[in-house]
Amino acid sequence: MAKATKKQALGRGLSALLNDPKNDIQSVQDKDADKVVGNIVELDIDFIEVNPFQPRTNFSEESLRELASSIKELGIIQPITVRKLGLNKFQLVSGERRFRASKLLELETIPAYVRIANDQESLEMALVENIQRQDLDPIEIALSYQRLIDEINLTQEQMSDRVGKKRSTIANYLRLLKLDPIIQTGMRDGFISMGHGRAIITIENQTDQLDIYEKILSNKLSVRETETLVRNFNASEAIELPSKQTQSENMPIFIKKGITAFSEYFGHKIDVKVSKNGKGKITIPFHSEEDFNRIKKLVQGDSK
Repeated sequence: MAKATKKQALGRGLSALLNDPKNDIQSVQDKDADKVVGNIVELDIDFIEVNPFQPRTNFSEESLRELASSIKELGIIQPITVRKLGLNKFQLVSGERRFRASKLLELETIPAYVRIANDQESLEMALVENIQRQDLDPIEIALSYQRLIDEINLTQEQMSDRVGKKRSTIANYLRLLKLDPIIQTGMRDGFISMGHGRAIITIENQTDQLDIYEKILSNKLSVRETETLVRNFNASEAIELPSKQTQSENMPIFIKKGITAFSEYFGHKIDVKVSKNGKGKITIPFHSEEDFNRIKKLVQGDSK
């Protein structure tokens, strides 16, 4: 969390710019506005009000407590976004769960991205410029892409044009945000690489993700070794699932054995359905364009 702490310390300096009544920033043309747009600012939590037009009104108390526990241990990985209404007065744009969980912890401040009047174009420019930096970790890049989607309403195709990256590359970064927060923090702190993260993300259950993550750290696994570990894990899961189904469906023995071979070869849970007349269907899932192309190469290799 060293990087996050450094950013929040910087944000406290930026927050002083927003607390100066003599030079209150109201638009992107105002002095020092460029220092605020696109940066993380540490805001007094009492200066922030929830959006009255927030469509979501039901927040699970249990999930908020779980999030509060995560924030207490790891800090806020993704800052909230607020809109400046006046001097020391802000309104939530996104991140209400993080905001509510922080209030449960009775935090005094919270890291936030501040939106100010007519800053749409400036914010987009700041985010795009930020993505082009060389010292960003994969999660920081993913969060910037997500902000372009949430706050600028860009599609992945439009982002591809703006930042000069392939749409599949952008999609791979965005998928990292589905990793457990502990793993995201590990990536930000350099304990694992993006390659490790991309391998782990093919596992949907976050508890299983953490088990794999701990094995990577304890055994100092390379990306390739991690990919093998994940493939074996997915294959074992695939073997387990059909075994429960075949008992009720009386699946032929040759299919039972074949599922194991298919799952190990493709590195995914393979679904097989068989009708009473002996005809059936094999379904091979994929998680991304890159994963699809990997499977395609495996199939083409067999046909040569």
